[in-house]
Amino acid sequence: MVSIRSGLVDARGNLKIGVAGWSYKDWQGIVYPPSLKAGARVEYLAQFFDLIEINTSFYGHIKPAVGKEWCRMAASVNPDFVFTAKLNRGFTHSPVAVLEPTSAKTIRPAESDEREAKAGYDSLAAEDMLGALLAQFPISFKCTDENRAYVEQLVRLFRSYPLVLEIRHASWNEPEVLAWIEGLHVGLCNIDQPLLGRAIRPSAHATSVVGYIRLHGRNYKQWFAETNVRDRYDYLYSMEELAKWKDRALEVAGKAETTYVVANNHNLGKAAVNALELVSMIEARRVQAPPTLVSHYPELKQFTSA
Repeated sequence: MVSIRSGLVDARGNLKIGVAGWSYKDWQGIVYPPSLKAGARVEYLAQFFDLIEINTSFYGHIKPAVGKEWCRMAASVNPDFVFTAKLNRGFTHSPVAVLEPTSAKTIRPAESDEREAKAGYDSLAAEDMLGALLAQFPISFKCTDENRAYVEQLVRLFRSYPLVLEIRHASWNEPEVLAWIEGLHVGLCNIDQPLLGRAIRPSAHATSVVGYIRLHGRNYKQWFAETNVRDRYDYLYSMEELAKWKDRALEVAGKAETTYVVANNHNLGKAAVNALELVSMIEARRVQAPPTLVSHYPELKQFTSA
């Protein structure tokens, strides 16, 4: 399993490593056995990971009965398992982002979004399986007085959840702004992304009791492509690149009570590969992995048990 519970890391808090999402067609036969049914994917992944970040909550809302069933399936095979969930995009993105940059003025959630979103998150929290709620803003969301006021409003709205901000524009990565975020008692996501324009650089911040890291890959060519959007996450991290994130993850874990590391480079199961490699590097041991994944990525053999 992938939570960090031993030795020096224990004193630094609880560190969990996992993947973003699970409903990818190109994972069938690579991450999942070819015959595995879609309804069994959460339970299958929970055998190898202590963490999955829910991606569908960004595009829609979690139905409470479905959230409860996800929790039941995951807990049945892994008592240490938790979910994190992405906040619905109605609260973080302009509905027509191509035409207007995201800002406090252009974010327009629907009247029902708050009620439906909270009902879904509550279904996870009721099972004590909601580790964090991630509010992901696009790079067009810059640090302005209006946008900061909106963030404060959002924090008040979702205060009952362990909220983490993912803000991709470098204007937010300033000492005064970081102190302000810490004063809000919310986490700040440290991200790995292609460093184009004013993209925020890799960091090891912990502004609340929750630490968070997301690895998006470094596919520079496809990152801002308007077609084949999923290809922007087509990237496999090298050992040298992961080693730097191992150090950052331990640094964040040394400052936060709980730290989540999520691999989002999901094309063809690459996120699962890098997440397992990172666990092995941090724990200095071999880990269990899906047999089909090892077959597709033979380089995993050096990190996995038979």
